[in-house]
Amino acid sequence: MKVHLDLVTIVVDDYDRAIDFFVGALGFEPAEDAPSLTNDGRPKRWVVVRPPGGGTGILLARADGERQAAVVGDQVAGRVGFFLRVDDFEAAFERMTAAGVEFVTAPRKEPYGQVAVFRDIAGNRWDLLGPA
Repeated sequence: MKVHLDLVTIVVDDYDRAIDFFVGALGFEPAEDAPSLTNDGRPKRWVVVRPPGGGTGILLARADGERQAAVVGDQVAGRVGFFLRVDDFEAAFERMTAAGVEFVTAPRKEPYGQVAVFRDIAGNRWDLLGPA
């Protein structure tokens, strides 16, 4: 049986700003952007971005209500919860920095490779990971 993780959700406060960040700053590709409805019939969008070449996508879900708005930027309680692996760490770091991505740690070398922590458009913490 073949299994893969297709999507993860990141709760955001604005679809278009999130798309601009993930596509423009991180280099993801837009995969889907279609009108949809909430479970109770209100309009929303189904917005998916994916890293180049496919792989697990991110469903950008606009916060709906106070409870969801409260988790924007804190989906994993302040921990690094997302990991972006790149082949060329230095080039990715420079491109992302030039695009205005906020890095909260300087690049460093670990046994598993190069790493620097950054925040996404919502404030969630990510590891940018590169080869050792």
